Amino acid sequence: MEKAFLLHSFLLGAGLSMDAFTVSLADGLREPEMSGRRMRAIAGAYGAFQAVMPMTGRGLVRLAASRFLWLRRRIPFAGAALLFCVGGKMILESFLRPPGARSAPLDGAALLAQAFATSVDALSVGFAIAAYRLPQALLASAIIAAVTFFDCLAALAVGKRFGLLFSRQASVSGGLVLMGVGAETLFRALR
Repeated sequence: MEKAFLLHSFLLGAGLSMDAFTVSLADGLREPEMSGRRMRAIAGAYGAFQAVMPMTGRGLVRLAASRFLWLRRRIPFAGAALLFCVGGKMILESFLRPPGARSAPLDGAALLAQAFATSVDALSVGFAIAAYRLPQALLASAIIAAVTFFDCLAALAVGKRFGLLFSRQASVSGGLVLMGVGAETLFRALR
């Protein structure tokens, strides 16, 4: 397995997980007595959505590219542009969000809504991984899911102790990582 591919997938996971990380901080704050089992279930929901969305985006891109062959060479540029936009949006929203904003109480429906909302950005990653063969795309999605899972577990634990102190920094860091991956995708496409 190519080291650059693994690093790229890990960085995508780190960048994409930051929204879920931030929400998990709030979830931990809201429920300081949360059990380890519940923490794993919540982190698993975030990770599962982060795995499904890139593959969904990849499928949509490949369907369009198979019908429009001229799109194939432009896919990396579209992926880089989307990663820049998503990263920039994450950074901008982190400064527009009121400090200490709290989420609604977490139930099953709220968790699914949060997991979906924090994974929508991952749909754009389908553009970045559209050129991958299916096994590579599945591995990239699995790495993204695993990184999200462990990031969310950590965030839930920190949230239980410290609350929303790191919310803005996590969103800014995630946005910068996504923009960095977008720059790397663009650089590879221009070679």
